[in-house]
Amino acid sequence: MKIYDRAGFPNPARIRIVLAAKGLDDSIEFVPVDLIGAEHKQPAYLSKNPSGVVPLLELDDGTLISESTAITEYLDNLDGNPVLTGRTPKEKAVIHMMQRRAEAYVTDPVGLYFHHATPGLGDALKAFKSPEWEGRVVMGEREGEKVRNGLKYFDELLSKQPYLAGEDFSMADITLFAGLMHADVSGITVPPQYSSLRQWRDRVSGLPSVKNRTGQNLLPEDLRRLGF
Repeated sequence: MKIYDRAGFPNPARIRIVLAAKGLDDSIEFVPVDLIGAEHKQPAYLSKNPSGVVPLLELDDGTLISESTAITEYLDNLDGNPVLTGRTPKEKAVIHMMQRRAEAYVTDPVGLYFHHATPGLGDALKAFKSPEWEGRVVMGEREGEKVRNGLKYFDELLSKQPYLAGEDFSMADITLFAGLMHADVSGITVPPQYSSLRQWRDRVSGLPSVKNRTGQNLLPEDLRRLGF
């Protein structure tokens, strides 16, 4: 199997955690994609994934699977023991609900904030993002406020339970953890008073499947190229 991605970036980090949790690291060939150079928006990559995003999973038979949730479902169920996406109908429903909230409350809006209220990924990608318009920064700041509200929600939730879907680490936690990686790069930090969210993040950071597999931010060379 092949994974097209860029190490250190949020959505690729999600799948790298999944691979580690499932013991599949040695089964994957990683194919780096130059996101800052907009390689994922060029015809060669778009022929594989018309959405023009990473990560992308290519199976040995040539099947192509994009979208982090779909890739996670596939990898988690390969061995018949889905520890990240749920075993029972109830577990699956709760995990998918919290997975979507992690995306809607943090991952998605922080992405919009990054591209509209910060320099984003640089000049090469400008042609593939929203054109310059007067309300662009206002839109970005609005999305930033959504992220901050999301952080408050998850702090309150995690004051009552150890993980997003209950007692066990799941796909939903991976998504939120990666979203916070992106928030860090974008300049949105978890407030000190959100102790439950901070403790959860520390706990997740120490898990074997997470530690040393994600990086704390984008890769240093990428940050330098962006002028950070």
